[in-house]
Amino acid sequence: MRDHSQNLSVFCALCGSINFFGDLGVKSETNGCFSLLKTCTDTMKRNDQNGNVHTSALRHLRRVDRRMRAIIDRAGPCAIAPSNRYFFALCQAIVSQQLAVKAARTIFARFRQLFPRGNPTPQRVAALSDAQFSSAGISPQKRGYLRDLAQKFADGEVPVRRMARMTDDEVIAALTQVKGVGVWTAHMFLIFVLARPDVWPTGDLGIRKAVQVNYGLPELPADGALTAVAEPWRPYRSVAAWYLWRSLENKPLEKPSSKRA
Repeated sequence: MRDHSQNLSVFCALCGSINFFGDLGVKSETNGCFSLLKTCTDTMKRNDQNGNVHTSALRHLRRVDRRMRAIIDRAGPCAIAPSNRYFFALCQAIVSQQLAVKAARTIFARFRQLFPRGNPTPQRVAALSDAQFSSAGISPQKRGYLRDLAQKFADGEVPVRRMARMTDDEVIAALTQVKGVGVWTAHMFLIFVLARPDVWPTGDLGIRKAVQVNYGLPELPADGALTAVAEPWRPYRSVAAWYLWRSLENKPLEKPSSKRA
């Protein structure tokens, strides 16, 4: 099972509108999880020109669930915001897998240095040699994942131009055909890159733990109980998930049963 900071590094790769490892610093590994969440949140707040994007969601969640109301009151405004940096986010997610925050930050920074202005594109990633990947600290397995991602973006198998108009299930199906990308990463992409409002990542251990803690359950809830708890939150379960993660002062604990994130 991955610890909090390892999964946080994967999660933050999918946060919209940020250059995570290059631009966001973690003061220390000891408090890295919460400080990283706060920095991610603050950055997305600055990019939210409206400031009231989630008004309807907050009104609904506060009305239907008193426990959620208390979490919202403690955490403040939701900072989910969309991003159009699809390829960048997925590269970052793949590079960050199985790594602690500090290592992931360092390796992704080296990876970005391989490209003009630090911007990986499908064509540029596909053109990298094995030696260049190795110089950035990218393992052979992740090298294969990144090349597969680049190929599927270039070939249109990941339909970038249609992505914003696709259903959640269609996005998941498109992303999980990429080697190294599983349902958990697809859910995080839907929430933090496409800003889809009603994604409920039941496979995330952080969500299970947050529901257990905030709802006084004796053990981690099973899928059925987790689905039932979230039913009143429709159609804003993504926002509810954000507040549940925030309530733990960390971010997703990925289900460890699969090698694919």
